[in-house]
Amino acid sequence: MNQRDFSEIRRRLNPDKRNQNVIRGCYVSHDGQVISTFALPLYGMAQEEVEKYMAIFKRCLSGTASQNLLPVDFTAKQTMEGEEHKLLMDLRASALKDDMAVNEFYGKVVGCIQAMKEQEVQSVEADANACNYLILMTYDGYDLSYKDKNDEADADRSTDVFSYILCAVCPVKPTKPALGYFAAEGEFHNKPTDWMVAMPEVGFLFPAFEERSANIYTAMFYTRDSGNTHDEFVKNIFGTEPQMPASTQKETFQAVLQEALQEECSLDVMQAVHETVSTMIEERKADKSAEPLKLTRQDVKDVLESSGVSQEKMDAFDHQYTEAFGAYAKLPAVNMVTPKSFKVNTPSVTINVDPAHSDLIETRIIDGRRYILVLADGDVAVNGVNVTIGE
Repeated sequence: MNQRDFSEIRRRLNPDKRNQNVIRGCYVSHDGQVISTFALPLYGMAQEEVEKYMAIFKRCLSGTASQNLLPVDFTAKQTMEGEEHKLLMDLRASALKDDMAVNEFYGKVVGCIQAMKEQEVQSVEADANACNYLILMTYDGYDLSYKDKNDEADADRSTDVFSYILCAVCPVKPTKPALGYFAAEGEFHNKPTDWMVAMPEVGFLFPAFEERSANIYTAMFYTRDSGNTHDEFVKNIFGTEPQMPASTQKETFQAVLQEALQEECSLDVMQAVHETVSTMIEERKADKSAEPLKLTRQDVKDVLESSGVSQEKMDAFDHQYTEAFGAYAKLPAVNMVTPKSFKVNTPSVTINVDPAHSDLIETRIIDGRRYILVLADGDVAVNGVNVTIGE
């Protein structure tokens, strides 16, 4: 799915229009016990509540593609015989009215709860053992012949209906006891611990919305933490092998570069690679109908060659990349470089530079010692105080 596809489906989650028919939910305790289940028609719900539910579902369609939003592809065999794919299709076909299918789905998610709880990075305010979970699902049948006045999609319309389910799995965390105002008494008294629903940890859209139609061979999986792809959830719900997390991809790619280039892994080369790939990312993002940029092994070698890397080191990169990712792997470009960040670290100093001005930094050896030099034209401030630089 591209930016335009995500935007079009997000617009369907408008609390004022109430396009979705129902919200189904399952409240699960931290030890995997079902506390309650419910089915709420949107037409009978207070506006404030609809807004909060829609905000949760919208979050599952937000974030960075290839980091928070990951395509999960089903094989042809899975679409024909796979029980996981069949269950998703049953949920969609019944518009979430098939109680047996819904309860089976809840059971699969509940089976993942303990693994999710152990993997989640808990804040200091919440006790990991006390964290419950809320499983939410909604259904929508989107008439593609309808043209929203804000719709940026092409005017040429199909008469098809895009029917989909959207799922969010949210931690429910206890608040701290605190003093609160009681209007009836006009006084402040202790308010006991309450349970609050947090934004989703994981979620998904099925099927994917591509070229204004349903792609039943793909689901779009959302993870709040790009460093955690929740392997157990992906295996249980989709029956597929989880992808390498974005943070792991970046660390592995950086290690491959460093090991392959060795002494040629200079500041100049890294500046050139960062600038080239960042430019490619920004150009692709400008086209909202384009898929997120992915680079092959050969694409990266072309970038290295243009950055002045020798053939010997490019051959070494070829080998290291194949060992780490596979010869035909395509890596999301955003997992190779961070376009809006250029950072130089030493054991004692960290330098953050606007990537557009990374050329202001250079390395030099003076009297046998290595230095990082930063051009200091213009105002220079230390702790907010302008200082002068003498001769």
